[in-house]
Amino acid sequence: MQWTDRIRQVKILLVVAAFVIAIISLFTSHLLVNDMSKEEQNNMKVWAQALHALNNADENTDLSLVLSVIQGNNTIPVIVLDKNGNVMDYRNISIDASNSDDSVKYVAKLGNSYYKSGQFIKIDISDGSDYQLVCYDDSIMLKRLAYYPYIQLGIVLIFVVVAIFALLSSKRAEQNKVWVGLSKETAHQLGTPISSLMAWTEILKESYPDDGLIPEMDKDVKRLQLIADRFSKIGSLPEPVPTSLNEVLDHVIDYMDRRTSKKVMMVKNFADGDITVCISQQLFEWVIENLCKNAVDAMEGEGVITFNVEETPQKAIIEVTDTGKGIKKKDIKNVFTPGFTTKKRGWGLGLSLAHRIVEEYHKGRIFVKSSEVGIGTTFRIELKKL
Repeated sequence: MQWTDRIRQVKILLVVAAFVIAIISLFTSHLLVNDMSKEEQNNMKVWAQALHALNNADENTDLSLVLSVIQGNNTIPVIVLDKNGNVMDYRNISIDASNSDDSVKYVAKLGNSYYKSGQFIKIDISDGSDYQLVCYDDSIMLKRLAYYPYIQLGIVLIFVVVAIFALLSSKRAEQNKVWVGLSKETAHQLGTPISSLMAWTEILKESYPDDGLIPEMDKDVKRLQLIADRFSKIGSLPEPVPTSLNEVLDHVIDYMDRRTSKKVMMVKNFADGDITVCISQQLFEWVIENLCKNAVDAMEGEGVITFNVEETPQKAIIEVTDTGKGIKKKDIKNVFTPGFTTKKRGWGLGLSLAHRIVEEYHKGRIFVKSSEVGIGTTFRIELKKL
């Protein structure tokens, strides 16, 4: 539970950091764009004044200065139109046309679009009866600067996604190594006492051949051996074989029923006819046992667990329903997360291992079909049929 909360906090921090960076970037870029836009407007006013001076030049006009200002504009697109909308001159315009007539039409159309957008300066000629329109657009640098924060925002978002994915992958890989090591060590440590118990059971059989409890003890010792075998298989690929699903479920349910409180009733609703699936019996029994144990804990030792088995042309479906306390909606998405548990005691690994066994080892699906607080929960498993 703590690891889940820590990962959630890290993800929230990364998202908040990305949001703050984006806001600062957008704000800073907005200020820069406004400053550059004002500077370009001032430059165009100077350029328009130089054009006005050129149009009204006399013998006292310093044409070298005027021409220097006009020719000094190498970045801002500008089109000069007369009062009838005809093109008089243009600079820094990339023309997309096949011939001169098309070029003139294209530039005139572009100039009118600048005029309609309000980017123009009117200059009077001679006595004021004639005038020209200096129409201009933002420079390429200004446009790039305007788009830059959105590109930067996209890069930041990609970085956050990659960082979260790397964090989860690293943590998952680390957990897998810990689980595999812990599982194999557990199997190794169980080996010696189990061997001793098996020997003592054989001695008891010889000493008390008529005792009815000794066969049950023998079953529990064999169950311990089975559990050790399961732990030893964690981390290695199982070898699924064609198996009768009904027989596997019968075996697990009967075993759990005898070792569960009499106040817990287990009901089997199996489909007509046997269903054959390709599974690792030892690992799949572990999944059903985990669901049974969780159901018993949820019902606090009293209630009904129902096992429904049905089939479709492609799938075998197992549903395990309990009458326990249910799962809160906000917790349903985390029930298979390693470390997540609502119990005071427990590691929160049972359902995560069940999820891994079903989905990674058997290429099936396991999920919470439904759950209501105070009513109960239904887990659904889907396996491919042979």
